[in-house]
Amino acid sequence: MFTKLLGMDDVETKDEGELREDLENLEFQLFRMQDNMKEIAKKWKIIGIEQTYENSWVIIYVLNDGNSCKIMLDDCETPYKGIWDFSIQAYYSDNNTIHIGDIKGDANKGFGSICMDYLKVLAKEQNIQYITGDLAERDWDHLDRLIHFYEKHNFQVEVDYINKSGEIKWNPLYQ
Repeated sequence: MFTKLLGMDDVETKDEGELREDLENLEFQLFRMQDNMKEIAKKWKIIGIEQTYENSWVIIYVLNDGNSCKIMLDDCETPYKGIWDFSIQAYYSDNNTIHIGDIKGDANKGFGSICMDYLKVLAKEQNIQYITGDLAERDWDHLDRLIHFYEKHNFQVEVDYINKSGEIKWNPLYQ
């Protein structure tokens, strides 16, 4: 169990040097996490700490003023410099809906899934019925990746290939 938490579930296949390197990396991330949390907490509400599928630790924090909602993530491998490493930016389009305006940050690190899970929890806590969003022409160079991402998170995805547009919709009642 402890080795799984450390991201070392393959401990039996690693030599002593690799194990030492993994432990040093974990220790470094934990010290960085402490420093980053102090800085983030000065301005934002920290809502979680998670581990990515690559065994990197991240801090999740939020801005939620009732009009807009921003789920942000900071990795613990670099110092916090006042800006997030990944973000889902959304707004409340009505009392029942959070509308995703943009998702920003590096792909294929697991950051999007972590932030989306927190956005869905936030919606459930506020009895929000839907999370919606648009697919726009600017998304066409990575449309397949977006469709996969949203379907993985139980969104209904409708795509108009002719007009290069689309919509996504999530409803927690259908989960």
